[in-house]
Amino acid sequence: MEKYEKVIVAVIMAVGLLLLGLCIKGGIDNFTNKDRRVTVKGLAEKEVDADKVVWTLGLQESGDELKPIFASLDRKVKIIQNYLKEKGMEGKGDVTVSTFDITDNLANVWNDTPPRYNYSVSRSVYVTSNDTKFINELMAMSDELIDRDVILSSNNADYEYTKFQQLKPEMMAEAISNAEKTAKQFAENSHSKINKIVEAGQGEFSIDEADIPYKKSVRVVSTITYSLKD
Repeated sequence: MEKYEKVIVAVIMAVGLLLLGLCIKGGIDNFTNKDRRVTVKGLAEKEVDADKVVWTLGLQESGDELKPIFASLDRKVKIIQNYLKEKGMEGKGDVTVSTFDITDNLANVWNDTPPRYNYSVSRSVYVTSNDTKFINELMAMSDELIDRDVILSSNNADYEYTKFQQLKPEMMAEAISNAEKTAKQFAENSHSKINKIVEAGQGEFSIDEADIPYKKSVRVVSTITYSLKD
């Protein structure tokens, strides 16, 4: 009986030592692997059409009397409005006209040289539309206004992309996917495997001008850290 008890005790001790060894090995492995990680960047880019544009057509006149200047600017504004209507602008956006911006040149006491005219007056026509491609094409033809005795003092368009929030989830998913591919390649090269995400940022978004005026380049870069395992 005593012999069997010794055998049982020996078996229990052997099993205990085995379990202890496994626990120690697991602890060492965890300690060894806890700092094994890789930080990668995932990039996603997409070119989109701008969905809003404000086109500014500026006018300027100078003279010694305000009434003739106002009349000339009113005439040119009507020419521009008719021109836009002829080109199919109606129904594609809004056309608004600013008030007169008057500069009294004689009031500039710091100017040593007497001004040629007493007054300089400016006025602008603003075209706001969601059909950005149409406005871009129309701008390219705006030199036709010269033949109608209208010379623009400024002619520029501000294009915007307002649907960014709708595009954001799709681009974030693509950036994360690309980051994971990079991390897997790194792990494969180091004879490891990626385990789980340790840290992840929301990503840095930017909207830049594209080669075509009415297009925008949307870009996101996400930085993600993965832990590695054998």
